Amino acid sequence: MKISGSVALVTGANRGIGRHFARLLLEQGASKVYATARTPESIDIPGVETLRLDITDPASIAAAAAVATDVDLLVNNAGIATFTNLVTGDLDKIRLEMDTHFYGTLGMIRAFAPVLGANGGGAIVNMLSALSWFSFDGANSYGTAKAAAWSLTNGVRLELAKQKTLVTGVHLGLADTDMAAGADGPKADPADVVRAALDGVEAGKLEVVVDDWSAHVKASLSRDPLEFYGQSLAS
Repeated sequence: MKISGSVALVTGANRGIGRHFARLLLEQGASKVYATARTPESIDIPGVETLRLDITDPASIAAAAAVATDVDLLVNNAGIATFTNLVTGDLDKIRLEMDTHFYGTLGMIRAFAPVLGANGGGAIVNMLSALSWFSFDGANSYGTAKAAAWSLTNGVRLELAKQKTLVTGVHLGLADTDMAAGADGPKADPADVVRAALDGVEAGKLEVVVDDWSAHVKASLSRDPLEFYGQSLAS
């Protein structure tokens, strides 16, 4: 999969990492970039083709797929963080995160898989998180939804291999975006995150682990959970 000459569709392209995806795809030679958002009038990137898209609305997804029939690179970036816990949190917020990160991503893949197949296979990028692999009190709903999206990524990768569609999952800790504005800790430059993701696609990688924190969390999965969560459980 080569970025130069590709036709890409990016969800959530009006801000944050999605905006950087749309801009850098053009810089790296994509022939067309569909930049999508629920409010496409908020997209201010010269050279893109804007589309209205709400990934929690099946009709909206179908409408986008009917227009963007030339896509060979799908970037599932749109997301939401409600900072909700599971036991006492608002169930509507929990459902919204699952509807966005799991069902919304799945809806996009189901709609665009035939498009990608017809265009030679292409690639899908799913923006995931280090929180796919650990839980954090105060954002457990987000982590649960991202864990589901990680499992989804692994599953659809197997299903789409027969049509030669690469499915790349991208994991990162914090990036310097609006979504992480109130979070403490080192934050990656969103442009660096996007470059790592696109380099991974061109290299045919199944998974891109952007930062040391994400690598540390992934490595912890093979060890006793008490090593990772011990301090949190004691507090």
